[in-house]
Amino acid sequence: MNPKVEKLLKLPLYKRSLILAVLIVVIVGAFVWLLWLPEYEKLDVMDQEIARLEADYIQKKQIADNLPKFKEEFAKLEKLLEEALTQLPNKKEIPTLLTNLAALAKDNGLEVVNFTPRGEVNKGFYAEVPASLDLVGSYHQVAEFAQAVGKLSRIVNLSDLNMSSSRIDGRTAILGIKCKVTTFRFVEQ
Repeated sequence: MNPKVEKLLKLPLYKRSLILAVLIVVIVGAFVWLLWLPEYEKLDVMDQEIARLEADYIQKKQIADNLPKFKEEFAKLEKLLEEALTQLPNKKEIPTLLTNLAALAKDNGLEVVNFTPRGEVNKGFYAEVPASLDLVGSYHQVAEFAQAVGKLSRIVNLSDLNMSSSRIDGRTAILGIKCKVTTFRFVEQ
């Protein structure tokens, strides 16, 4: 047998036990240090990842549970947008709308003296499309015209209304009316 092993075997029992205990502690320490601690750290990281994924899952499950409500709300918002867009014409519809305003004035008995479209003013997602309108007619006809403009499906504002008496026809005063007509259009981005 090997002389070193024989020398170890001849040591007293307490020394052999002590050497065995030290050897076991070194093996267990190496196991813990090299194998168990890295895996334990990985386990910690995985536990944190599981907690994050569970929170994410709960949040997404709540969204999924409310999906019909969100779809219904989305449909309502789309309908509101569609209604808003019907009130804001696009660029192609502007000349027709302005021509319809002049025709609406004539339909209400007003004489259109001058109709001058002005430059468009960009306001972000919409643009103002102003025009100057000079009319001749009675106060009652102007009121009917304003009411008819208010009933249009598009947004049209009458502003800067300036009335001046030009002549009297029987019992009716014929007025000269100058006003600013403003409509709006949606600016696509």
